[in-house]
Amino acid sequence: MENYNHVFHDLETKIIELVENSKSLEELTEIKNKYLSKKGEFSQLMSKIREAQDKKAFGEAFNNSRKNIEEAYTNKFNKLNEEKLNAQLKAEEIDISLPGNNYFRGSENPFYKVKKEIEDIFISMGYTVETGPEVDLDKYVFELLNIPKDHPARDMQDTLYIDNNLLLRSHTSSIQAHVMEEAHGKPIKIICPGKTYRRDDDDMTHSHQFAQVEGLVIDKNITLGDLKGTLELFAKKMFSKDAKVRFRSSYFPFTEPSVEVDVSCFACHGKGCPTCKGTGWIEILGAGMVHPNVLKMSGYDPNVYSGFAFGVGIERVAMLRYGIDDIRRFYQSDIRFIEEFNKKVED
Repeated sequence: MENYNHVFHDLETKIIELVENSKSLEELTEIKNKYLSKKGEFSQLMSKIREAQDKKAFGEAFNNSRKNIEEAYTNKFNKLNEEKLNAQLKAEEIDISLPGNNYFRGSENPFYKVKKEIEDIFISMGYTVETGPEVDLDKYVFELLNIPKDHPARDMQDTLYIDNNLLLRSHTSSIQAHVMEEAHGKPIKIICPGKTYRRDDDDMTHSHQFAQVEGLVIDKNITLGDLKGTLELFAKKMFSKDAKVRFRSSYFPFTEPSVEVDVSCFACHGKGCPTCKGTGWIEILGAGMVHPNVLKMSGYDPNVYSGFAFGVGIERVAMLRYGIDDIRRFYQSDIRFIEEFNKKVED
């Protein structure tokens, strides 16, 4: 059998020397691509098999030489890879003798502080907290609340529709509609906190997304006096011990009579200041007696049962409570803003 080792010897020696002298995995890869790839210099020697008299011997010599090169390549690759790994481990070494990281207590967004406080106030009065879907049917958001289709009152609560019958709720009164439907004519005493959505331009006092806490009480012999007493107690606990409330006539389609509710200014105690624009009063919410039509549609006899409802914006209360000038601050996740509310504001 003819010996063809001499055909590959010189190039094999050259490649192995280059492999052993390589300083990095990248350099090693370049050598492999240059010489051992399909079109590499060493691989091209196989084309000379056509000229060999003993093609079997030529092929065996080629494979032996390639095997030697690949063995040298593998050994060098493993060595360089191990060196790289050791260097990486050393660079990432943790000195456990160093002092630990300092951890700081986070701050609660004033929105959630106020939301929780409002809930606690009404829970202390015997209310239960109810939640419901943010994406709801037109039936619950409008129709069961005495706002039929094409009613002009819908313009005040122009919201975001998914289709003709499904929409993002524009108030948490939709939760009240669900609860009344499921109560089957039994007494109710609930608050409904949650996000609401309306088609609105974002500015310092308006946002397309905001949150409300709405309340509903239905039972026998419920009067407007009960509503005023409830809201006055809420104002005293939320704003000031000497807070007073006043009612002004208003219109809401789901209440009759309807009222706008003002609280005496907690900054100047009714004397007049920039906070209350010199009036001594601050508007905080809307309320009223549940409309007889709403009671009927939910299975209540308005001749037997009566009730009141109210709704207050959580951001509105927080802005008044903490002197915040822009509603958008609640949603910007600015840690500098949130850190300002570490301390509890005392009465």
